Amino acid sequence: MILGLDVGGTHTDAVLLSTNGIEAAVKVPTEPENLFNSVLSGFSKLLEGRDPKQVERVVISTTLTTNAIIEQKMAPVAMVVSAGPGINPEFYRTGEHYYAVSGSINHRGREKAPVNEMQIQDIAKEIKKAGIEYVGVVSKFCVRNPSHEILIRRILNKHVKKVFLGHHVSGNLNFPRRIATTHLNAAVFSLHKNFFEAVEKSLEEKGITVPIQILKADGGTMSLAASMHFPAQTVLSGPAASIMGAIPYAPEGQDAIVLDIGGTTTDIAFLVDKTPLLEPVGIRRGQYKSLIRSLRTDSKGIGGDSALRIKDGKLTIGPDREGPAMAFGGPCPTPTDALVVLGLMNEGDTQKAKEGIHSIAKALGMADEAAADHIFRTCCSVILKKTFEMIDQINSQPVYTVHDFLEGYKLSPRKILMLGGPARFFADKIQDMYQIKTIAVPESSVANAIGAALARTTCEVTLNADTEQGIVTAHEEDFAEPISKSFSEDNLIETAYTLLTEKAENAGADTDDLDEVEVVEFQEFNIVRNFSPRGKIFRAKMQLKPGLIKGYESVLNTVS
Repeated sequence: MILGLDVGGTHTDAVLLSTNGIEAAVKVPTEPENLFNSVLSGFSKLLEGRDPKQVERVVISTTLTTNAIIEQKMAPVAMVVSAGPGINPEFYRTGEHYYAVSGSINHRGREKAPVNEMQIQDIAKEIKKAGIEYVGVVSKFCVRNPSHEILIRRILNKHVKKVFLGHHVSGNLNFPRRIATTHLNAAVFSLHKNFFEAVEKSLEEKGITVPIQILKADGGTMSLAASMHFPAQTVLSGPAASIMGAIPYAPEGQDAIVLDIGGTTTDIAFLVDKTPLLEPVGIRRGQYKSLIRSLRTDSKGIGGDSALRIKDGKLTIGPDREGPAMAFGGPCPTPTDALVVLGLMNEGDTQKAKEGIHSIAKALGMADEAAADHIFRTCCSVILKKTFEMIDQINSQPVYTVHDFLEGYKLSPRKILMLGGPARFFADKIQDMYQIKTIAVPESSVANAIGAALARTTCEVTLNADTEQGIVTAHEEDFAEPISKSFSEDNLIETAYTLLTEKAENAGADTDDLDEVEVVEFQEFNIVRNFSPRGKIFRAKMQLKPGLIKGYESVLNTVS
């Protein structure tokens, strides 16, 4: 059996799956200050009366790191950055404890100026005095030669708890995004560590000892232990779970919209022929432009528990959440209360919901039921307006999916797939308002947890070979080997495949998934000096494709 868990800001959804289908599904409140209780509560309800030894796989998705970034609740960290001539690293300052240092590597990986070790020693003492425990280190061309980062880490290690290195982040060259990504890894580490320990402790409490997987932003999984080195990979893990949960119900050969309506936000994404769109460079959230590989999603601050207010005689919805709906003991009216008043939901305290909506109706000069319908329609309009704006933005640029680059492709969705607690109510209303086929996917209230549970392990490697220098490297994987002048494209692909399969197995990939490998990028350049060929430079990126694991097709009910 597989246990899937989606830890959201409002609720924690959990499912237990077998090859026969869904064995159990639960929804419990998330307690950010006591994650152990939230996780344990979900596990306990799922496993009641069942043998925990039957659980073979545990996959978790979470919005905790995403929320920490949005709410600026990250721990203070230090950054040590070296660029060399040509660029001022101060342009990319991440905070107070940011140190631009001497030393540089050029684009071919050759040292142009050494590290000043005394300078790093002084910075290490200053960081320790400030009480900073986690540090990021980035050298501009670290993916060509990480020796400066490794030396700086060696000096800093004596003074801090953990050092994150830029060359481990990505095989892509992008100095500003590498700084931001390394900073994010360091800044969310303590939060992710607490989450990691809560999950481990709660599973141990229930007698579950299988390796734990965590969903990444690209819709694939990695081992929870590996995520401790790359905690920022879990940013947008929650929206990725929604997309993976919607894929089985998307139309073949067509485009589809995915809407996950939560308590606080609605996550928006798109599928092209059942394939998610990809952020071609990396996640961008607020001021942070990263190299974190991600499915393309966006969020709107509107959900079932969004606060309703009247400003200048007009209705506003969110973007904040003050608590649950009044029907469930909350302090102010919400869209959920409107659904209760309209008779669509028969849960909670109907009288409290009516009191909340009455205050809004009175301010708008409407009858209570008319105001409730106005609230419901406004929610749908706001969500779809944001969705159509995203489509226009996507269509103004080349479209990337997780498998293909689609030049000149125009997104034209004909179906909306909805997830989340109120999905079935919103699906009917949106279809009625916009005349576009809209469905709530099966088990829509916990479909994100199902998506996480069924996602397969993904990873990628980037390999660079320079036959003039006689070396092939994947510094992201701490790999470097000598090569001959005759090193070829076939040799590069073979080496990349070996590295990728080893990395995938270490990340927890199933043997059956290792045939889902593809080359997503290949480049070849001739090195010419004085009109004479001196060698070649090769670059290849290979990935284990995102998708769903095999053997659990019965979980996925068909939808027309």
